[in-house]
Amino acid sequence: MAFLTEDQIKAMGFGCVGENCLLSDKASYYNCQNIRIGNNVRIDDFCVLSAGDGGVTIGNYIHIAVYSSLIGAGKIVLKDFCNISSRVAIYSSNDDYSGEFMTNPMVPKQYTNVENSDVIIGEHVIVGSGTVILPGVTLEKGVAIGALSLVNKSCTEFGIYIGTPAKRIKERKRDILKLEIKLKNNGFV
Repeated sequence: MAFLTEDQIKAMGFGCVGENCLLSDKASYYNCQNIRIGNNVRIDDFCVLSAGDGGVTIGNYIHIAVYSSLIGAGKIVLKDFCNISSRVAIYSSNDDYSGEFMTNPMVPKQYTNVENSDVIIGEHVIVGSGTVILPGVTLEKGVAIGALSLVNKSCTEFGIYIGTPAKRIKERKRDILKLEIKLKNNGFV
C-alpha cells in the first residue's frame, strides 16, 4: 500500500491533518477543506471520504479499512480509538425511497427529499466488515457492531450489536478504558 507524502497531503487542502497519518494514495478524498484528520490515522486503499457541508472529522488513533466510505452532506464524526473495518458504509445523507419523490443527486433538489443528519461514532467503537450506518445514528462510547449489520438507530455505550436491523445482544467489556490510560501514561497521546 502506498501512502500520500506530506507535500501531497498539503496540496490537497485538507481542513487539517495531524501527525503520523497514513493516507492511501488509492483512496478518494472529496471536499478536502471539510475533512479534518487527527493524529495516528490510517486510511486504506479504495476508501471514499466525501465531505458535505457538515464535514468529516476523524479523531486520533483511527483505522479506516479498505473499501470503506464516509459520504453525505451531514456531519460525520469518528472519535478517538475507533476502528472502521473493510467495506463499511457510513451515510449522513439518504434519499427518500417512498416513491413520493425522485432520487439521485442529478435530479434538481425541488424534486427530491434527501435526509441529511449527523452521524457520530464514539470513542473505542469498532464497526464490523460490510456494515451500513444510516443518517442520524450515534454509536456511543465502546459500542461494537458485528459484521454485515444495518444500523438505523443509535446504540448505547458498551453494547454489542448485530443484525439487520442491528440489535443489542450483550455488554462489551470495558478493559479498553484501562488500556487507554496506560497508552496515555506511556506518552503515546
